[in-house]
Amino acid sequence: MSELLDAALQAVRRLRADGHETYFAGGYVRDRLMGRPIHEIDIATSARPDQVERLFARTVAVGRAFGVIRVEREGHWFEVATFRSEGRYLDGRHPESVTFSGPREDAQRRDFTINGMFFDPLENRTLDFVDGQADLRRRIIRAIGRPEERFAEDNLRLMRAVRFATQLDFSIDPATEEAIRALAPSIAHVSAERVRDELAKLLVAPRRSEGLERLRATHLLKHLLPEVEAMVGVPQPPEYHPEGDVWTHTRLCLETLRDPSFELALAVLLHDIGKPKTLLIADRIRFNGHDKVGAHMADAIATRLKLSNDQRDRIVWLVDRHLAFLQWEHMKQSTLKRLLAHEHIGDLLKLVRADTLGSRADDAYVDRLEAIRATMTIEKLKPPPLLTGNDLIDMGYAPGPRFKSVLREVFDAQLEGTIRTGEEARALAQRLMKERPASD
Repeated sequence: MSELLDAALQAVRRLRADGHETYFAGGYVRDRLMGRPIHEIDIATSARPDQVERLFARTVAVGRAFGVIRVEREGHWFEVATFRSEGRYLDGRHPESVTFSGPREDAQRRDFTINGMFFDPLENRTLDFVDGQADLRRRIIRAIGRPEERFAEDNLRLMRAVRFATQLDFSIDPATEEAIRALAPSIAHVSAERVRDELAKLLVAPRRSEGLERLRATHLLKHLLPEVEAMVGVPQPPEYHPEGDVWTHTRLCLETLRDPSFELALAVLLHDIGKPKTLLIADRIRFNGHDKVGAHMADAIATRLKLSNDQRDRIVWLVDRHLAFLQWEHMKQSTLKRLLAHEHIGDLLKLVRADTLGSRADDAYVDRLEAIRATMTIEKLKPPPLLTGNDLIDMGYAPGPRFKSVLREVFDAQLEGTIRTGEEARALAQRLMKERPASD
């Protein structure tokens, strides 16, 4: 932190020496007043973009039209923004015009009072034109000016209000919250990438379960993730889920996580997403195949949020396998070893534990699975195969569809310990190849 602060102070002094009013802005001021860790520092100044570029050797014009230039000092990069006022917003994201101004006017165009303050690091004083300090003391998220105007300027602010309230454990000002409910449908106008990034910040926050309930209460959830909203009120068999409906279960699962990655938290959120579609009430409440249906739905959601292929594959695998360890003690050794050798087994065991605890059940069996995994080397879990496709070709067989199933069955036998040598593997393969037609 000291190196970051020293570099930021150098930037402020450089701008001040050239005659420009300059302060730290936004999140830095809020976090400093709250005693929270500082991870970045933004700078606001009266200097115009061309003047900022002239004063610093290394700069990147990330938003010249809006007066934003990134500058480098001592290996740290800072966003330096010219004080500005903004015209009407026509697309829920960008103003039609920008007018360079002073700090008082600049504060009025920011989102929430707690983010609208400035700090003079040279004179050690806070500039507060929006009563941000009072709202910090009251622990309130309140839009600056008319909430409807602030949210119309950038529709993502609807989610940001919920995320800040969740991260800081603040309440939302009633007028601000009412405006969120009224404007909730406009969240659909925000790009998938920005929604994804905001959702990620909320899901890794310690009070993520509360944040999801806030999204639902403000009507944002049904526009962001209608598949998740559909879990509300879906009943579960009380003998297995005394905690209540699918929504309650999912929230409880999320509460059990400790410092999860976004991918794990999202997989836990989506692990029972297939239950509303598979609900069957007969002899008892059932959700036949909800894991497979849920995996398909999770794939669609991950695609919609524009996650990377690796992220999507990881989440879909976790949702698809979240029931894999039911009756695990009766599982074939080959099946168990394949699961324990998978690259995402760590996350799967965390999901299974969360699913168990979210059902008010005993998670001791997860401890046993983790102990088994810890005692098994990768050579035991995933040894070099005794037989390969090239071996089958050398044995005189033509490559074809049956190669895959035969090789898998031979490898399963190797994992089970029923074959231990290459000779035994070839003998088993010969028998299997005879049993299966070439067209298999």
